Amino acid sequence: MTQPDDDSSDMEVERPEVATRALQARESSVGIQIVVMSGSAKGTSRRIGDRLRIGKAPDNDLVLPDDTVSRHHCELTRAADGVHVRDLGSTNGTKLQGARVTEAVVQPGVVLKVGEIEIAVRLAVRSVEVMPSDKTWFGGAIGQSLAMRSIFGILERIAPTDATVLLEGETGTGKDVLARAIWTESPRAQGPFVVVDCGAVSYSLLESELFGHERGAFTGAVAARQGAFEMADGGTVFLDEIGELPLDVQPKLLRVLETKEFRRVGGNRTLKTNVRVLAATKRNLQREVQAGKFREDLYFRLAVVPITVPPLRGRREDIPALVEYILKAGSTGAVPVQVSDESMQGLLAHDWPGNVRELRNVLDRALYMAQATGQAELSLVSLPTSGAGGGDVFQFEQGKTYRETRAKYDGEFERRYVKWLLGRHGGNVSAASRDAKMDRKHLHDMAKKHGLRGADPDDD
Repeated sequence: MTQPDDDSSDMEVERPEVATRALQARESSVGIQIVVMSGSAKGTSRRIGDRLRIGKAPDNDLVLPDDTVSRHHCELTRAADGVHVRDLGSTNGTKLQGARVTEAVVQPGVVLKVGEIEIAVRLAVRSVEVMPSDKTWFGGAIGQSLAMRSIFGILERIAPTDATVLLEGETGTGKDVLARAIWTESPRAQGPFVVVDCGAVSYSLLESELFGHERGAFTGAVAARQGAFEMADGGTVFLDEIGELPLDVQPKLLRVLETKEFRRVGGNRTLKTNVRVLAATKRNLQREVQAGKFREDLYFRLAVVPITVPPLRGRREDIPALVEYILKAGSTGAVPVQVSDESMQGLLAHDWPGNVRELRNVLDRALYMAQATGQAELSLVSLPTSGAGGGDVFQFEQGKTYRETRAKYDGEFERRYVKWLLGRHGGNVSAASRDAKMDRKHLHDMAKKHGLRGADPDDD
């Protein structure tokens, strides 16, 4: 890779400022909105324009019919430095982080209290307004599909800022890879990158893992210990599986995000922290909020920039590039091991319930076998079955007749066979029907019945 000349180096130095201006322009075009989180108007949202007035009277821009809200309670206005909040002499006050304010400047992600009604201030992000990236990678993440390039386009603009990013998606989709890429593309790349897996740390030690503890704070605390927010000062904290965070720890995390201050477990001294927070979860946090398992105010504070990472089965066009990358990285010989066309079709046809992580495991296993036997091509890739649990293929049910049981497994066999057959031929129904020596129309009907896609140039 050629080194940039002096002009390009100067541009690189200014990159965080340029990216921040781009983000501000994006916020200006997309807008900032408020969302009512409690009370009878819960779920109501309004965009903040030049001025947005809140109160009980019907002439307000946002009407809150609550006894704790004054007729003209407060107003919000947009400005270059954030959202300006001004109380209009209300009876019960406008509060920020529990403190009553007359005037304040806030950023997206905070929660205001208008009387006793909670209101979240957040970006009104519409992904269609962010053009997909021209690149097919972002850090260690690879993807030429529109879904992934759209994510790369957002992250290229967000990474140089301090915005909190929430990555949602199934297990194995690469959320941790994207989080690390955000860190490496940010001005904090020279600082620490501290990972806390909220699902792997025991309940009793999670608070200590986040905030540290003093000596003697609990049984076994023989020495003081720094937590993630202390160790990552000046860098980034990645909270993996944030959906597993216990409810009683959630308000403590919220306070750190809002005030940038915390105390060690068993300590009285308030410590300041300068970190950027990235979070990831396989859970749908909005559903968790509705079920009462996750705090709504914490969700809004984390989801300043929400990103949903698609499953691998939703971006099959990325599989060849991922296969090439994984095999090239894992090959120990002078010539990388290749994948046969038949094996590639099998990889494309598989559902990949474990996503990219499962693909990597399958290829690593096949690669070890090929290298052990001296093969230069993976002619056969052993794919795991899609069934849950991996036990017997046939699982008989009490009370089902022979005819009903056979019909069930005949249908399952048919679905799997058609899926495998179309996968071998890239979805071409004509080629697949010739290979199976069956009528093309019959194969087309079977594929349609099982919801499988088949592309055939002969079809109208």
